[in-house]
Amino acid sequence: MKTLVVTTQLGEFELALQIDRAPKTCAYFEAIAQKNALDNSIIFRIISHDNHRPGDTCPIQVVQIGTPQKFSTARESITHENTRQTGLCHRKWTVSAARFDAGELYRSFFVCMRDEPELDFGGRRQPDGEGYAAFGHVIDGFATLEKIFGRAEDDEMLRDPIPVFEISLLEELHSDQQNG
Repeated sequence: MKTLVVTTQLGEFELALQIDRAPKTCAYFEAIAQKNALDNSIIFRIISHDNHRPGDTCPIQVVQIGTPQKFSTARESITHENTRQTGLCHRKWTVSAARFDAGELYRSFFVCMRDEPELDFGGRRQPDGEGYAAFGHVIDGFATLEKIFGRAEDDEMLRDPIPVFEISLLEELHSDQQNG
């Protein structure tokens, strides 16, 4: 199993990558973690029930991590692995790729803080109906994420972003490799 460990100013949390279900999206985040491209990034957006945009017909509750200052320059294209293809759903603690168009990413991901079916294929959050590419889930550090979520401000884009010091890739050895 491969995991990403996210070290923030408020503590750590760990994400399991579901490589067997979303191989292209996982490979994208593995590659940028190996290049340390998300180190010294930020938690820049927290959408809560109190701060979603007025008129938003599909409010969500998520914590978003990445590099927002590079929106216009860091767009990268990969094959969009929607939830209909992967069988994954946006449930509480699901990790998903932030996007512009389907398959157009920008070194950012989010964690669902509750079940979010409108982010799945066919959901109404994206006008194209393609939804977002879920690629993993939180396996440790739930209290840290709750603490981070508690830092939501009156606007979803944080005036006081939370520093992310490092996002590292860990590979767990299988028991036969550990004993060999």
